[in-house]
Amino acid sequence: MTGRAPRSRSRRWRWRSSGLPSTAPVPEVLVGVGVDVCDVERMRRSLNRTAGFADRVFTEAEQGYCRRARDPSERFAVRFAAKEATLKALGEGLGACRLRDIEVVRSASGAPVLVLHGTAAALAARHGVRRWHVSLTHTAIVAEAVVVAVGT
Repeated sequence: MTGRAPRSRSRRWRWRSSGLPSTAPVPEVLVGVGVDVCDVERMRRSLNRTAGFADRVFTEAEQGYCRRARDPSERFAVRFAAKEATLKALGEGLGACRLRDIEVVRSASGAPVLVLHGTAAALAARHGVRRWHVSLTHTAIVAEAVVVAVGT
């Protein structure tokens, strides 16, 4: 025995105001998951039959990207599915915000990224969403989107 008092365990850590050790990562939580499918032919009919449909649902940037494809209906359908999947991940219904407030853009790598505006952004903030994971896929027949909302 050396005669020294044992060192307190709490002196080893420098604590943040959050109460977590400074070396601890901020935990992420799953806010919600949304999955949706869209029939490409049905989207094609909607685009051809209803003059203002594309303007009501898709931003100008989304429309420009979709119309560059040989068959724009596939790209429109997968973006529509992503918008609905986003609302499902938030636990909200189709009328919770304008669909144009949910925008699907491409990152520099080409990966899909969600950008929320207006009411959609407010809903995400209210639910504590900080990040999104998006996966899109389509064939000539069906389009599917999976959206994961992550909070802290």
